[in-house]
Amino acid sequence: MPRPLGELEDTVMTRVWKWNRPVTVREVLEDLQKDRSIAYTTVMTVLDNLHQKGWVRREAEGRAYRYEAVSTRAAYAAALMNEAWSQSDNAAAALVAFFGMMSEEQRQALTDAVRIVQLPQTPAEQSPGATEEPGGR
Repeated sequence: MPRPLGELEDTVMTRVWKWNRPVTVREVLEDLQKDRSIAYTTVMTVLDNLHQKGWVRREAEGRAYRYEAVSTRAAYAAALMNEAWSQSDNAAAALVAFFGMMSEEQRQALTDAVRIVQLPQTPAEQSPGATEEPGGR
């Protein structure tokens, strides 16, 4: 997993993820300037760094680039959670502590996610050579 995003990188990526389309430095700059004073070259450098790190792809458009996210915010969050969990010497205890920090809404989202992952696979989704367990499972 790539290292976690820095504060400004996260701020820029949040815009890119939110818009879910290729964006220019100018578009990101104008949006950021609603909340803070920031230079065009700073935004350009951040987007270039995000490109070098593999977070965005870019395509030339005239003399500028359009930048697009390589993966989703959800995939980024999942990778961060997985990285943090893998650092624990007691995975079960880490999960219990994490679940204890969750709001009711987050616990419901977790329950829904587990239900989705546990849905039975169709024959096309099963891996080749998979055999049925005794008892029809």
